[in-house]
Amino acid sequence: MPEGPYLPPVFADWFARRGWRPRPHQLDLLRLAGGGRSALLVAPTGAGKTLAGFLPSLVALSQRPPSKMGGGLHTLYVSPLKALAVDIARNLDAPIAEMGLSVRVETRTGDTPAHKRTRQIERPPDILLTTPEQLSLLIAHREAAELFGSLRCVILDELHALVTSKRGDLLSLALARLHRLSHGLTAVGLSATVREPDELRKYLVPQTALPAPSGEGDRAPSSGPMADLVVVAGGAKPDLRMLEIDLRLPLAGHTAYQSMPAIYDLIRAHRTVLVFVNTRLQAEYTFQELWRLNDDVLPIALHHGSLDAQQRRRVEAAMAAGQLRAIVCTATLDLGIDWGDVDLVVNIGAPKGASRIMQRIGRANHRMDEPSKAYLVPANRFEILECQAALDAVEEAAQDTPDARIGAPDVLAQHVLGMACADAFDPVALYDEVTTAAPYAGLTWEDFEQVVDYVATGGYALRAYERFAKILRGPDGRWRVRDARVAQQYRMNVGTIIEATTVKVRLARALRGKPGTVLPRTGRVLGEIEEDFAETLTVGDTFLFAGEVLRFEGLTEDEALVTKAGPGTDPAIPSYAGAKFPLSTFLAARVRALIADPFEWDRLPRQVSDYLLQQRRRSLLPGPRDLLVETFPRGGRHYVTAFPFEGRLAHQTLGMLLTRRLERARLRPLGFAANDYGIAIWTTRDVGERIGFEPDFLEALFAEDMLGDDLEAWLDESAMMKRTFRQCAVIAGLIERRFPGQKKTGRQVTISTDLIYDVLRKHQPDHLLLRAARQDAATGLLDVRRLGMMLRRIQGRIIHKALDRVSPLSVSVMLEIGRERVYGEGADEILAEAEAQLLEEALA
Repeated sequence: MPEGPYLPPVFADWFARRGWRPRPHQLDLLRLAGGGRSALLVAPTGAGKTLAGFLPSLVALSQRPPSKMGGGLHTLYVSPLKALAVDIARNLDAPIAEMGLSVRVETRTGDTPAHKRTRQIERPPDILLTTPEQLSLLIAHREAAELFGSLRCVILDELHALVTSKRGDLLSLALARLHRLSHGLTAVGLSATVREPDELRKYLVPQTALPAPSGEGDRAPSSGPMADLVVVAGGAKPDLRMLEIDLRLPLAGHTAYQSMPAIYDLIRAHRTVLVFVNTRLQAEYTFQELWRLNDDVLPIALHHGSLDAQQRRRVEAAMAAGQLRAIVCTATLDLGIDWGDVDLVVNIGAPKGASRIMQRIGRANHRMDEPSKAYLVPANRFEILECQAALDAVEEAAQDTPDARIGAPDVLAQHVLGMACADAFDPVALYDEVTTAAPYAGLTWEDFEQVVDYVATGGYALRAYERFAKILRGPDGRWRVRDARVAQQYRMNVGTIIEATTVKVRLARALRGKPGTVLPRTGRVLGEIEEDFAETLTVGDTFLFAGEVLRFEGLTEDEALVTKAGPGTDPAIPSYAGAKFPLSTFLAARVRALIADPFEWDRLPRQVSDYLLQQRRRSLLPGPRDLLVETFPRGGRHYVTAFPFEGRLAHQTLGMLLTRRLERARLRPLGFAANDYGIAIWTTRDVGERIGFEPDFLEALFAEDMLGDDLEAWLDESAMMKRTFRQCAVIAGLIERRFPGQKKTGRQVTISTDLIYDVLRKHQPDHLLLRAARQDAATGLLDVRRLGMMLRRIQGRIIHKALDRVSPLSVSVMLEIGRERVYGEGADEILAEAEAQLLEEALA
């Protein structure tokens, strides 16, 4: 393709000075933008996706006449991570400065000072880099029409990571509004890992809907228009390996403490290393362990979402400047961060998904023609199986990103209130706009009316209470926000990320001669911890946070006061655990296949193949589509273990439902435990004996109908449904967590939503938020769809093995029973002792 028609000389010269040639996909996006076309670019890491996305905007801005300079916001970039937006802005500065372009670039995140956010609306930059939550605030602003009237391009980075969550629903509604405010707007989606590109192509452009046959005004989504697709093939294959050490790994535990010396050696041998972990607790533990081994005093830093924003920014700046040898981080840095000096990625623990590990690998040697180098570090023997499955998936370039979502009603309720804050809206016009968003293309008029009614009254059961009325309908039929206070509360509570209520951790100053007495609000803020965790602490407790061992000194209204513990002090209790990723369906199937095929065992470390061989000798190993159920006595109880290999969420739901069925069968279940691979249920009566008397009992126990009445009955009684409802209520604005000048505690929110939940269940069981909570539970917390697929898969393929003692395979899930709250390596030591005892029984 000739460069001339698309690339101005100043850009061609810049590429030449760098020793580069513009890549074909970069010129493709330039050509499509020139024709007013939206596009999805799918390209491997290091292929220049970001530059390709911005190139049309930079070219257009460079060709403005002087009279058009400062003509308003031209390009909006939306990132799933604050750190990524800041990093991209830093990377854009170089080509703009080197070409002498008169282009102003700014970021707008939750960390941006209020005065700067105000100025950005009054005098917007040419290019603004932001997050979905900040975009929702912008489109709800009174000046939104003027701000976005000049917008010509929106760039959605790491699009695959957004569309599978409620953040993606919120972003799709904002995108629909942008298309209405700015005629001729083009959208560019960027992604390296896409399983179903057509779903993302629909997301980028306004969708159309066809009238339903009933003629009653309902709509059904059409196949929908799509953005153009640009796919970049090739790229160097990643150099991905599993870290092997000479020590025997346990069957449970997640700290990988045995591998810390080997990880430190890798840091010593490389320029810059990103050490990824799956939880914040793992990040804190790993950082401490690496510092304990750091005899060379290498600059090693810590980065996760609970740390203070200024500390995170200092770490990011130091990393960008090449001042760090390693950074221990969570998912806060696994999307798109481009630090050229990173030459190794270490992932501690199983990656849980093929697409996730490919994203993380891509942070090393961020260039298309150089292989990314990475190590997977399993923390236990089962994670070796997961890591091997991930290695195979990466070798095949296989993807396992989740399916696209149907838009959530609580998110739509938040958006409706936001649009009323921006200006009075006509409901029919807003409905037409909302249904152009891909997740809401199938939304019926009746469902939309219910959402508007909810925002206006709180719903039938709550309409008598004025506090739930957020919008009012005027004589012209248009809806307006009730008052300025409602608008302010909306702005303070916007977003769909509902994390645990937190309190600030402040390093306080202790008074001399008065142990236990500190001055509040005297030291710097280190970050935030969960309020529930803070309330379990007593004065004198030590815990790990921000890379230091801290002594708890007291809890004020919104702050946990701490001092630094003395040298050599070990934390007495664990910090928060953070979220855990579920094992993907794709990797679970590959793990089952590895276990079922002895010819594959040669590729596994000897300790794993020996373990599988022991299981086959003592019991059996299931086929890739089978379900193995073992029953055995131990310690005066009877146990049932099952191994679906479908992830912790699906197994927890299965355990809840199975215990209900065993209770009805008078087998007296006492409890259950679950991990990513299986479940264990303990009872006072012998389930194996019952299976022997009734051959069909096992098939009936695992019948698909457990997802009907059993699930409904359990949901009605479950405390989890109240938690899910609580999250939906906060997103939909029924309960605000933040008020001007104050903030509700987690306990206040809980009490409020629990009371409302009980009222709605009694008086309006079809309430919008109850339906939203059930939808969330089924698709997220319970993994009902995945559980249903598993129950269908195993019909007629359930294998029962009655044993006289625990089997090697059952040891792994038995270790989940009664796990102690012990920090770090101590927890793994306790598990090791329990494992040794159980294995001795299994192999006796």
